[in-house]
Amino acid sequence: MGCLNFSPSKTLAPSFFLLLFFITNIAEAFNFTTISFDEGFSHLFGDGNIVRSPDGQNVRLLLDRYTGAGFISSSMYNHGFFSALIKLPADYTAGICVAFYTSNADVFEKTHDELDFEFLGNVAGKPWRFQTNLYGNGSTSRGREERYRLWFDPSKEFHRYSILWTSRNIIFYIDEVPIREVIRKEEMGGDYPSKPMALYATIWDASNWATNGGKVKANYKYAPFVSDYKDLVLEGCPVDPIQEFPFSACYESDSRIANKDYSAVTPSRRAAMRKFRQRFMYYSYCYDTIRYPVPPPECVIVHDEQRRFKDTGRLKFGGSHKGQKRHSRRRSRTSVSEDPVI
Repeated sequence: MGCLNFSPSKTLAPSFFLLLFFITNIAEAFNFTTISFDEGFSHLFGDGNIVRSPDGQNVRLLLDRYTGAGFISSSMYNHGFFSALIKLPADYTAGICVAFYTSNADVFEKTHDELDFEFLGNVAGKPWRFQTNLYGNGSTSRGREERYRLWFDPSKEFHRYSILWTSRNIIFYIDEVPIREVIRKEEMGGDYPSKPMALYATIWDASNWATNGGKVKANYKYAPFVSDYKDLVLEGCPVDPIQEFPFSACYESDSRIANKDYSAVTPSRRAAMRKFRQRFMYYSYCYDTIRYPVPPPECVIVHDEQRRFKDTGRLKFGGSHKGQKRHSRRRSRTSVSEDPVI
């Protein structure tokens, strides 16, 4: 239920499987240290809906008709690499949002920074979709979201989702495949996240926007909705954001992260990122000329890519995206697109 039909004789051309092979086999394994829940995290909300394995290595978040659930890193970090193996709920998941993100909104309420993975549920038999986004210094009116499909069913098995955040760039990874890179530009100013952030994982009812622009709601006949997490990674420089902190004290940590394998977008990874974006990205703010007549300064306009998109930033044609329209709106955490059930 909820997965793509990968029958080549019915739906997908052989070239598609060559693409999948390329994406899933170029990845060089990352080198990092995983931690248990108790070593780096605490409950955020929905305590009764957070279930830990006896050894503390696995965490399960549940959403029922009464509450969702979430956890947060015990420290905030000045840059870092944040990662987890995650398995999403199966079956009917419309109206559900599973978020894996960094933020400092609890400390800097009106000037917060944020980096998001947000997974958007769907009706049974339709695939999960997801978006990435970033904010800096409370720039919530200038969301930088991109939306994608996946090349696998994220409810069948665990996959690794990672966020690299440095003073120079931001990279979103799925497994070891980079799907998006944002390189800091001087012109971005405070829009580039710069204040210490914590790592969050949550599951919650987003019926008012997540599926078909809020037209399809969560159905608690299928509850509890379950998301699983394991092999958690927190690599960075822990800081107290309230105290005056000389960020030069994080120089050693920043240098260590800069030398890690996940900080380098190798030629094979860059090729995989390009192929992923060509095949699976269906909205990009960089090509949304109605919303941004002048693309934001960090946008790298790829002309072959640009030709595929309308002036709304959505695909011009092809598959289930044909004829769809986009409407920007703002919610409590992230600016999102109104999407059809795809």
